[in-house]
Amino acid sequence: MKNLTPFLLFFTVLTLSVSSCKEDKKVVKQTQVSFKKEGELTIFKADSTTVNLDIEIANSEYETQTGLMYRDAMETNQGMLFIFPDETQRYFYMKNTKIALDIIYISGNKTIVSFQKNAKPFDESALPSTFPAKYVLEVNAGLSDAWSLRIGDRIQFK
Repeated sequence: MKNLTPFLLFFTVLTLSVSSCKEDKKVVKQTQVSFKKEGELTIFKADSTTVNLDIEIANSEYETQTGLMYRDAMETNQGMLFIFPDETQRYFYMKNTKIALDIIYISGNKTIVSFQKNAKPFDESALPSTFPAKYVLEVNAGLSDAWSLRIGDRIQFK
């Protein structure tokens, strides 16, 4: 019996260490977030042409914090409009955002006041507005140039 005790102790320690080294094979599945049309937005350009978009609206604290995070894609005719209760300088970032975006800052009188173009996915750098904004429109990167948007262009939404 005395000779078995060290062997049993060694065997028990070995078994516990092997079982504690097993890989945890949990698979984390992320919920797929898809676009939900909640309104329509028109951009009125200085040359009298317009751009029409379907928009998803972010106006609660949770929605404005989450924005377009975790999305895999967005159509060309879609965007997210952030509506804030006040007009102040805004700072956005791309944390957990998989798609490159143009961020369009819009004043309380619905005039474009500044842009952050081609914001890089997952970049957590601050992307500020140049002037105070009450609204922020996010669209796919490159669209503000493709549509020739300018500071002073106006928006309307419903």
